[in-house]
Amino acid sequence: MAQKILLVDDEANIRDLNAMYLEKEGFAVEHATNGQDALARFEQGQPQLVVLDVMMPGMDGFEVCRELRRESDVPILMLTARSEDVDKIVGLELGADDYMTKPFNPRELVARVKRILHRVEGGRKPQNAISVSNLSVDKARREARVDGDELTLRTKEFDLLVAFVENPGIALTRDQLLGSVWGYDFAGETRTVDVHVQHLRSKLNNAKVQIETLRGVGYKLIEAPA
Repeated sequence: MAQKILLVDDEANIRDLNAMYLEKEGFAVEHATNGQDALARFEQGQPQLVVLDVMMPGMDGFEVCRELRRESDVPILMLTARSEDVDKIVGLELGADDYMTKPFNPRELVARVKRILHRVEGGRKPQNAISVSNLSVDKARREARVDGDELTLRTKEFDLLVAFVENPGIALTRDQLLGSVWGYDFAGETRTVDVHVQHLRSKLNNAKVQIETLRGVGYKLIEAPA
């Protein structure tokens, strides 16, 4: 599945340009326009890396970095339009993994993102327990629970649920799900995905998440409306 990158920048043209280069390399990109938006989207999407601009109105990048580090060790690449060393030092002391000064070549940004993810993944233990709202999935134990109550899932239902919780908010095509869950890709066999999604939905009645149908595309896991 595509690795998720959260781009946080109040300048839309810079954000869109960086997103274009990252998406060309196969990353799924989420946008945030300010600090509060960034924290909300991080909580919802749980990206693998955050590209974070320092100079933003209201909550700046330093404060966002500080808030993220209170609950997560997600890799953070900070951006600034200023070249002062003090900005770099402050960012790194707050827990940022790398730092880039604007303007820069978007290709360098992509290279930095890849390098950080490669380094982090090489030293990180596999994540077995994943939570989305009141739904928790333990891959090692092959257990799924809603508010602590275990769900009774068949093998492929569990594997399908793992694919969704590892990619919350990300559109997954039927072909992608066939490949990741069933291990094959036959254009005429996508009906089996639909059947298993239907069964899985019936078992997530009490969860505060739901599997949304994207007509003509596939599905994605979202938080259920309040």
